[in-house]
Amino acid sequence: MRTTTPALAPAAAAALETWHAAVAARDLSALPEILHPDAVFRSPVAYRPYRSAAAVELILRTVITVFEDFTYHREFVGDDGQSVVLEFSATVDGKSLTGIDMIRFDEAGLITELEVMVRPLNGLQALGARMAQALAAALPPDTS
Repeated sequence: MRTTTPALAPAAAAALETWHAAVAARDLSALPEILHPDAVFRSPVAYRPYRSAAAVELILRTVITVFEDFTYHREFVGDDGQSVVLEFSATVDGKSLTGIDMIRFDEAGLITELEVMVRPLNGLQALGARMAQALAAALPPDTS
């Protein structure tokens, strides 16, 4: 039985604070400061992960314009002190959705992995369609 709540390592906690401030302000200009150059993004609609800080930044800068009424609700810290799960809700084209961001940080507090899961299916489909439209010219297609 667990008697203590895990805490994020100080560097990860500082990066998460930067993350929350950027998302709340809908201004991701600080994102490069907290993304590892080899960061990996796992999309809820793409088979293959996107690999590189540039790709992750492009996706996040786009999704923040697609989501309406985006709100974080709960936060869960991993036992390793280097990972966190953030529960959120949003709307896309009138479809309500909920999801989680699973974020892993390195020892320096840089985001190395970000995996997103979204439900229900109609919300995920609306998100996928809007993101595909917005990113069509910038990202290679998922040909899996």
